Amino acid sequence: MGLTSETTVYVMAALAAVCVALLVWRWPRFARQGLPQVLGRLAALGATQVVILAAFACWLNSSYQFFGSWSELLGRVETAPVGVTPAGNHGGAGSVDGVAAQGALVQPASDEQLGRVSGLPTGPAAVTGRVESVKVVGRRTGVVDPAFVYLPPQYFQKAYRRQRFPVIVALSGYPGSIFNLAQHLRVPQTAGALQKSGRMQPTVMVMIRPTIAPPRDTECVDVPGGPQTETFLAKDLPDALKSAYRVGHDASAWGVMGYSSGGSCALQLAMRDPHVYPTAAALSPDYKVKDDPTTGNLFGSGPGRTERINGHDLMWRLAHLPAPEVSVLVAESRHGERGYPRTQAFIRAVKAPMRVVSILPEHGSHNFPTWVQEMPPALRWMSGQLTFPQDVVPRHHRKGPTAADQPRPGPDPLRADGPEQPFVGGGGGGGGGSPGTVVSMKAAVAWPGRRGP
Repeated sequence: MGLTSETTVYVMAALAAVCVALLVWRWPRFARQGLPQVLGRLAALGATQVVILAAFACWLNSSYQFFGSWSELLGRVETAPVGVTPAGNHGGAGSVDGVAAQGALVQPASDEQLGRVSGLPTGPAAVTGRVESVKVVGRRTGVVDPAFVYLPPQYFQKAYRRQRFPVIVALSGYPGSIFNLAQHLRVPQTAGALQKSGRMQPTVMVMIRPTIAPPRDTECVDVPGGPQTETFLAKDLPDALKSAYRVGHDASAWGVMGYSSGGSCALQLAMRDPHVYPTAAALSPDYKVKDDPTTGNLFGSGPGRTERINGHDLMWRLAHLPAPEVSVLVAESRHGERGYPRTQAFIRAVKAPMRVVSILPEHGSHNFPTWVQEMPPALRWMSGQLTFPQDVVPRHHRKGPTAADQPRPGPDPLRADGPEQPFVGGGGGGGGGSPGTVVSMKAAVAWPGRRGP
């Protein structure tokens, strides 16, 4: 029985019910006077409570997928074999359903979790798009991390067969899971609806967890002598995706977003690795990484510890280092979330060439209903920052014109100006406007076949 299977939940629930029934049935014997009876009462009550709590924990884990297997629960993490190299295919020959086969950096994975996600696209991929369950293999780090990949309908359409697509990497919080991103945050469902209505350009959505060494929370840090989470997300993940999918090779096509600690990670990646992720959106993030019981010692000891701590303190970076040329979005509720003052301080600290906008709802909480409301405007804003299309083969190597060669509106075919869209913006640097005001954000309309807003 798998840790997340419904069978495990039912078995644990039945075991809890049996324990309660046995306790009620045998209680008259335990009610007698004497030391053995007292010890028996304590043992029976303790065992029953442990089983009930275990059943509840199994149900909770099955619903939110904190741990995907018994091995993860026990801290045994799958690692990649030594010597794995990129497959070098782009969804063509030698792939399985568009994903590189065994021995590559992106491999097909079980659909068990994916099958429990509601509202995923159904029907022909060229009409509805498709979500794939895969394993991403880290060539440098040896990490093997599960992921869901949403491919838009255009990815399978003939007119786009020569195009590379923009990518948004969505990160879960801690302990989190890719199931949470798909089922509770509704990443593929929201992106699919926005793209279908023309409010978001065709984009590959990659759902992955930054918890690469569960149950430890590594907070997107390269831990000295430990898990190399930043290297995996900033180097291994992009390399793996480029080896298996037709995605943009230029950083202008890449963005990263997340909620809670995943949002913190998104900001960290953008500000520390702007050549990889120049666009980031963070829903209810923190702005400083620090040690706690779930992380252990993230920064090591001895020489260099202070520098490593400061390097992951975004407010320190803004005060002491040149601002990176990135665009970020931060979201925090004015009432109901404790991080609002820190978010305001971050917005004020941003300076050019870094740009910041914000989503600042009046009320909300640190939970999925709030983040689900913030997802559509966040994705629309991110879509306006990413370039598309990017040609797979240079024009002088092609035979005949393709859809990408057709004229497009605007002075720049990759980032043409389009209808203005209202957006809740934040000031600071190039963000424009004061915090919480509505500012005008231009929506990109560069992709072929885009529908009106």
